[in-house]
Amino acid sequence: MSHPVLLTLHLFGALIFVGAVFFEILMLEGVRKHVDRAAMREVEVAVMKRARRLMPWVLLVLYGAGAGMAWSYRTALAHPFESSFALMLSLKILLALSVLGHFIRAITWSLQGRMTARRSRFIHLSVFWHMIAIVLLAKGMFHWNPVSGNI
Repeated sequence: MSHPVLLTLHLFGALIFVGAVFFEILMLEGVRKHVDRAAMREVEVAVMKRARRLMPWVLLVLYGAGAGMAWSYRTALAHPFESSFALMLSLKILLALSVLGHFIRAITWSLQGRMTARRSRFIHLSVFWHMIAIVLLAKGMFHWNPVSGNI
């Protein structure tokens, strides 16, 4: 598959995934204090039901396209400390793998009946901050070069 196609798929996957995380953290958390607890629980159950059906496909596209793009940068990734681009890409991949680990852990805890409100909040906040770092790294990879002073 061509790099532009992989990039487009990756961007759409990221848009959906990051958008969902931002929605849960920035919108649903703010709504919680204004909505009856039972009604909020119904909303959360409906959102989680939809997320369980949609997110595996989104993640498949996101990580599949990301892996395809990473393959084209394999030479740079083999030497992550030789350029700011390679270092930022390596950090971005490491954070993305951590997000995947969070997602797998959340599914495991949910299936085992061990997902608590505290664990869910921790995972959501952690993924939220991971996503911010990933977006900044993705943008910075192509625009920040400490040697030339471009920022």
